[in-house]
Amino acid sequence: MSNGDRGWEDASPERLYVITGGRSGSSAPTRLDLVTLIVARSVPRPGIQPEKAAIIRMCDAPLSVAEISAYTGLPVSVVTVLLSDLLAEKQVLARAPVAPSQLPDRALIEAVIDGLQKL
Repeated sequence: MSNGDRGWEDASPERLYVITGGRSGSSAPTRLDLVTLIVARSVPRPGIQPEKAAIIRMCDAPLSVAEISAYTGLPVSVVTVLLSDLLAEKQVLARAPVAPSQLPDRALIEAVIDGLQKL
């Protein structure tokens, strides 16, 4: 098969178009970024789209949007469309990641270093 006659490949634009139903954005106003954590609320219901079922199954424990994209092999844009559908269907929950701890005041760090150097 030549490159011009690839057929139905996993990453072909035609397949991605079919997976998203031709949509390039979410159907509901959802705010998803690469670090948004997704967790499943239930098991996949019968007849659900295979890609959505795979996302639900892998999200027993919280996963980021970026991780879901990597594990499914789908572009982030496609994953966000699928996740917005799953959120609207209440199949998954989305939450902001745990905020990184704030660093202590620079003056405090310098005082500790100074004190350690004097030991």
